[in-house]
Amino acid sequence: MTDTTPQSPSEKILASRRKFLTASAFGGAAALAAPYVNAQSAPIKWRLQTYSGAPLGAHVIKPQIDAFNAAANGEMEIELYYADQLVPTGELFRAMQNGTIDAVQSDDATMASPVDISVFGGYFPFATRYSLDVPALFNYYGLNEIWAEAYGEVENVTWLSSGAWDPLHIFTKDPIRSLADMRGKRVFGVPTAGRFLSQYGLIPVTVPWDDVEVALQTGELDGVAWCGFTEAYEVGWADICNYALTNSVTGAWFGSYFANTESWNKVPPHLQALYRSTIDQSHYYRALWYWGGEAKLRVEGEKMELTSIPADEWAQVVSDADAFWDEIAAASPRSAKVVQAFKDYKANMEAAGYPYR
Repeated sequence: MTDTTPQSPSEKILASRRKFLTASAFGGAAALAAPYVNAQSAPIKWRLQTYSGAPLGAHVIKPQIDAFNAAANGEMEIELYYADQLVPTGELFRAMQNGTIDAVQSDDATMASPVDISVFGGYFPFATRYSLDVPALFNYYGLNEIWAEAYGEVENVTWLSSGAWDPLHIFTKDPIRSLADMRGKRVFGVPTAGRFLSQYGLIPVTVPWDDVEVALQTGELDGVAWCGFTEAYEVGWADICNYALTNSVTGAWFGSYFANTESWNKVPPHLQALYRSTIDQSHYYRALWYWGGEAKLRVEGEKMELTSIPADEWAQVVSDADAFWDEIAAASPRSAKVVQAFKDYKANMEAAGYPYR
């Protein structure tokens, strides 16, 4: 029996975005015939765990893994695991370092990387406004070299690449229309942004990703400060949260790909190149998927009422970020280099004007 129930605006948006997934280059790669298995030796097997739960992982990681497995021609196969399936997200780094898993997709802060620049992974307050800011900072302002240097000092972990995800918004069951409304609200969030926002009374709470929905329903959480509109709708949090704060703490999440160094060194150069290529494809795919979808869901999505903090109050938050930047810069010489890159980039973008700022 055909379901004739009319789709809501958000359901139509999400459906069209899922079609984009199947029509993308990733969809084509994943739809290839079963790969030829190299009879000379057994294929290399990897286990990769992402920070993401399965609904969002269908976009932010699975297409890349499917594309790689198809193109690897039977020489290598990566098994994909979602948030907390093999190890808790906070233990991802150590599990990769000791070889329990071979690779990770996460931001530095959420997986507790023991490097001085880990605070910049995830959502660093007001470091970016647009998703393109992330690759621009890494490729033109020295962040590639800084990340490679930092992880080069860590035993048995190789940092491979960083890219942009969605902006950070706050979604809650009760409205936030002023800074005072943040006080006492318990939110699931990423570490650095939570640390910054706690000065306004927001209470960061850590629970396993798969438990967020239930925690929202039971009242253990009042909201999430973890993602943009895309994830809130895609994973169902928009069905529980009633309000979406339009003020964005930062314009794009910094996420990275990492590998256990011993595992990485066992991969032949042509498969290393293939893996890096599919990572780049993943960065490109997400840039389109988020950029188009975030705006469309904000305008046409019907599940959450939009609220805003008044401009004069929000200007104080932006100003407070300067002190936060300086505090982080004082933590280490390398952290100071990252903050200086943010400052240089911000100055250039503002001087360039439209369409950069």
